[in-house]
Amino acid sequence: MKSTQRIAALALAAALAVTGLAGAGSTPATVVDVAVSNGSFTTLVAALKAAGLVETLQGKGPFTVFAPTDAAFAKLPAGTVESLLEPANRDRLIAVLTYHVVAGKVTAAQAAELDGATTLQGGRLPIAKAYGGLTVGGAKVVTADIEAGNGVVHVVDTVLLPPQ
Repeated sequence: MKSTQRIAALALAAALAVTGLAGAGSTPATVVDVAVSNGSFTTLVAALKAAGLVETLQGKGPFTVFAPTDAAFAKLPAGTVESLLEPANRDRLIAVLTYHVVAGKVTAAQAAELDGATTLQGGRLPIAKAYGGLTVGGAKVVTADIEAGNGVVHVVDTVLLPPQ
């Protein structure tokens, strides 16, 4: 796990430089800025950087991001994160990450009225009301509707893996 933490820390530092948080002025925070500033998404930010998706998710959008926490990534089998971060597995990493993103801004209230949504990866992400809240792809939405200048972030407790 230590190597994952080191990789995440290095990627976070790089992402901070890429996102320009050090000198963020009046520009509205993007979904990436929200993830970086939260502190619970270092693995996600590292993965976005490794996949080359930071710039995309800083774009105009809008985007809806179902963001897995570091604890969600820690639930994956040992070695999974390290394997996904290897350059040889970049396409798989991109598929996993884009399976967490839906085009458009979908609030939790709007999502609760849907049975699913098409992701940027191209797959269909099932959405259901459960556990007194919302689930997406079986992951529980633990925090909903974190506003960003180019969309919305919903925090999930599990990494969503697209069907292969």
